[in-house]
Amino acid sequence: MSEGTTARDRRARFAAYTAFAVQGLCFASLVTQVPKMQESHHLSDATLSLVLLMVPLVAGVGSVASGALFQRLGSAPVLRVSQPAVAVTIALIGLTGDLTFWGTTPRPPAIVEDLALYVTVAAFGLFVGAVDASMNAQAIAVERRYGISLITGFYAVWSVAGILGGLWASLANRLDLSLFTGFALAAAVGVAASLATGGRLYRRAEEGDGPTAEELKAAGRSVPWRPILVVGAAMAVAYLADSAISSYGAKYLDDELSASDWVAPLGYVAYQVTMVVSRAVADLAVRRSGAVKVVRIGGLVGLLGMAGVVAAPNAAVAIAAFALAGLGLSVIAPVSFSAAGRVDPTGLGVAVARVNIFNYVGFVLGAAVVGAIAPLSADHGLRIAFIVPTALILVVFATAKGFAPNPVAGARPDAPAMERPMA
Repeated sequence: MSEGTTARDRRARFAAYTAFAVQGLCFASLVTQVPKMQESHHLSDATLSLVLLMVPLVAGVGSVASGALFQRLGSAPVLRVSQPAVAVTIALIGLTGDLTFWGTTPRPPAIVEDLALYVTVAAFGLFVGAVDASMNAQAIAVERRYGISLITGFYAVWSVAGILGGLWASLANRLDLSLFTGFALAAAVGVAASLATGGRLYRRAEEGDGPTAEELKAAGRSVPWRPILVVGAAMAVAYLADSAISSYGAKYLDDELSASDWVAPLGYVAYQVTMVVSRAVADLAVRRSGAVKVVRIGGLVGLLGMAGVVAAPNAAVAIAAFALAGLGLSVIAPVSFSAAGRVDPTGLGVAVARVNIFNYVGFVLGAAVVGAIAPLSADHGLRIAFIVPTALILVVFATAKGFAPNPVAGARPDAPAMERPMA
């Protein structure tokens, strides 16, 4: 730890941890209730696919737009506004289809309900993208002030909160709470935590100045693209599978394996639990066995897990398969960033930023591919759709050698990474 670390830095670190936790809680509370959302809003499979695809697409816009505000305002004001907004929008998504609420008043026309759903989902995506960018900016500022790598800890907090969000969704369904009530209670926790700690985030002057556009442009010419494309392909595949699991895992358990409402969210929970376990030991495994071997083993375990999801005869087997998939796939992203750091001599995170593009590519493709295939078969649409990410995991084996690139002089293999956490 840097000798210059102060109580102010510790408060900012705690606030950043809270931001990651709130984001994980809100995201999990929403995605684990996809089957219930579809039922309450009377959505066809095709329409649901479009709604789910809207989230990552609009999130990309929100991330870029918020980044443009950082130089002038800093990331803290963006985070303090957008994070409570994420929590509020998930409650509104529940409200638009809450039959219990509308049962006491004249129900609005279907077109009004549909429009309200699309607007609130788009708002959710926009604010999620803004939070992704701003909470990462705060985490990197914390790392800079502490002088050590801390990013893994922030994502561990995100995953643990995601587990709690999934367990809450399961309990809410077990208690037969309405969609709005379940979302609203999770949202209330998120808003309270965000408002309580937002004032402790680093202000603009404390974050420090990043590189100028001219510096980044000059640095970019010294970073080779070929090794980035190799590890980026594996990253995209990992996030494609992650997107399929987070967006459609609960629906798969509910629709095709006849899981109870309270059981359907547990696939996501199992997936997140093993991701936390795997990432806790991944660094040690890389030091002992090398990145290439770890990626190959992770790819094999992930492939077996996804194959188990496709072949699962019942919900229990599918949940175990989701856990196995998380155990293997979770190592790919952090090792990708380390590989990028080995070929980046700039110290400005140029290679990391390039690799990070592929996680958004994979997440969008996952929602698009699975969403396009699932409605084609009324009986086994999602089972068939999950075959695509399963088969694409073979790309990980084809690219594994690229995770040990020849290092470039001056590169930092442990350069901090801005990563969208895997669901």
